[in-house]
Amino acid sequence: MAPAADRPAARVGDISRRRSTYSEIKLGIGIVHLGLGAFHRAHQAAYLESVLERNGGGPWAICAANVRSNRQIVNALTAQGGRYHLASWRDRDHVEVREIRSILRALFAGDDKRALFDFLTAPTTRIVTLAVTEKAYGLKAASGELDTDNADIAHDCREPRQPVSVPGILVEALRRRRLAGVRPFTVLCCDNMPANGRRTRLAVTELARRVSPELAAHIEDEVAFPSSMVDRIVPAVTPESRQKLAALIGHDDPVAVATEAFSQWVIEDTFPQGRPDWEPDGVEMVNDVAPWEAMKLRLLNGAHSLLAYQGLLRGFTTVAEAIADPGLSAELDKFWREAGSSLTAGLPTEPKRYTAMLLERFRNDSLDHSLRQIAMDGSQKLPQRWLAGALANLERGRPVGATAAAVAAWLAYVRGEDAAGRIWAVDDPLAARLAACHRGSPADSVGALLGFGDVFPARLAEHPEFRRAVLAAYTALPAVQRHA
Repeated sequence: MAPAADRPAARVGDISRRRSTYSEIKLGIGIVHLGLGAFHRAHQAAYLESVLERNGGGPWAICAANVRSNRQIVNALTAQGGRYHLASWRDRDHVEVREIRSILRALFAGDDKRALFDFLTAPTTRIVTLAVTEKAYGLKAASGELDTDNADIAHDCREPRQPVSVPGILVEALRRRRLAGVRPFTVLCCDNMPANGRRTRLAVTELARRVSPELAAHIEDEVAFPSSMVDRIVPAVTPESRQKLAALIGHDDPVAVATEAFSQWVIEDTFPQGRPDWEPDGVEMVNDVAPWEAMKLRLLNGAHSLLAYQGLLRGFTTVAEAIADPGLSAELDKFWREAGSSLTAGLPTEPKRYTAMLLERFRNDSLDHSLRQIAMDGSQKLPQRWLAGALANLERGRPVGATAAAVAAWLAYVRGEDAAGRIWAVDDPLAARLAACHRGSPADSVGALLGFGDVFPARLAEHPEFRRAVLAAYTALPAVQRHA
C-alpha cells in the first residue's frame, strides 16, 4: 500500500481532503520556531507535515512560540492538541483542506521565557526557524546595521540574560548551550529580507559582541545561518474568511489558515546538525539562494507593495481588485519591466515567464488578499523590494520612473487619506515620522521623505533624476492635489 502522503486525496465535489495519519508517539521535537503566525502555519509547518507523514513520524516536529503578541493563537492551538486545518485554493472552485499536526507544542513566551529556553537549549533541538517580520531583527532597513537605538536591542545590551528581542533570545540560548556543552543549533531565517541568513547572523553576532566578544566569536565560528527564500501568499485571517473555512472544514477551527495552492521554499544547504529530508516535498536545496531571493523580492514582493499603495489610494481593498483595474495593471507592467532589468544573470527563470505566473496568482480571487495587510511596515520592506533595484538601474543608466511613482504613492499613503477623503491608520514603526513629512509644499514633502537615511540609501535619495521623478509622480496624484 502506498504511503498516506502519496495516496490520492478523497474528493468531495470541488474539495480535496487530506488527513494526518502518523502516530504522535513516534514524534520528537527537533525544530523551535519563533513567530507562530498564519504564514508559518501555511508554509514551514505544512512542509514539515509532509516530512512527518511520509516518514511515519520522526524527530522533526515543531515547538512554535510567540514572544510578543497573539497569545490567543497559542491557546487555541494548544486546546486543539496541535491540530489545525490548511485550505489551499487553486481558484474559487478548487480547494484542498489538509489536517496539520506538525506543531507538537505551542508556547507564549512573553514575560516568562523559561519554557522557551528549555526547548532552545535541549540537545534534540537542531534547528531554529524564524518568521517574525523584518522589523523584529533590530536592523536598520537601509544599511542592514544593528540598530542600537531600537528599544528592544538597547534593552538586551543592558540585560542580556533577560532578552526581549529575537536576536537577544538567540544570543542567550546559544550562550546557555555553549555553557552546557551542547552543540549550537542552526538558525534558518524565513523572512523576506535580502541575504536573510547573513542579516540574521549580523544581528545575532553584533548583539553578542556587546555582551561578550568571546561568545560572538563562538557564534561566528560555530553557528550556521543559511539563507532561504519562502513564497506563498497567505492572507490574514478575517471573521469572513474564518466563517468560510468553518463551512469547508465542517466546524469552527480558530487556528485554520487559507492560502493559495502555490508554495515554494529554496534553502541554502548548510545544516551541521542535520535537517529534514525536504527534497521529496518540493523544497529546493541549493548552494546560493541569492538569485531566487532577488527575483522574488523585486518582482513579487515589489509588485505587492506597488499594488497596495497605489491600489489603496484608488479605493481598492484586495489584490484581485487592484490587478483587475486596467490603469493599475499597466503601472504594474511598467514596474515589472523596470525591476526585471535590475536583475543580474544567473536567474532561476526568465523574468517575463516569472511575472506571467505572478499575474495568474494575483488574479486568484478566492484569497481576498488585503492590500492593508501588504501595506504594513513599508519603511522596513521597501529598501529590498524597490530601492535596491532602482539604485542598480540608476547606476547602469536605466529608467527608474515606475519605481519613483511607487515611492510617490507610498508617500501619499502614509498621510492616511485618499482622494475621496477615506481615512486609515498607518501601521509602520516610523508612522509618526512619516506623517510629519506632509508639511509645506509637495517638494518639501518629497525632500523630507527622501531624507530618511535609515530607509533611503544616500546615493539614491540624492540622485537628481530620481528626486525629480518622485516629485513629478507625487504632484500628479489626486490624493495630493486634494490637499494642494
